[in-house]
Amino acid sequence: MPFRRRPIARLAVGTAVVAGTAGAVNRHQQNKYAAQDQQAAAAQQAAAQPAAAPEDDTYEQLEKLGKLHEQGILTDEEFAAQKAKILG
Repeated sequence: MPFRRRPIARLAVGTAVVAGTAGAVNRHQQNKYAAQDQQAAAAQQAAAQPAAAPEDDTYEQLEKLGKLHEQGILTDEEFAAQKAKILG
């Protein structure tokens, strides 16, 4: 009688390979999703920060414009035009 391999042994090895591959795929997906979460959090922080900056920037621009007007560098018309431009 010739020697035959047992199909069960092959199945066990194949299952181990598939399980290892599934674990690697799972880790890859988890890393991918974690990176996406970090990017989303960074985008939210970036979007939240500029919200405060335009108010400060507008105030600073108006303050500088007022000083130029007080010093006589800008005429009343130039001051009004620039102020309207800043305030939109």
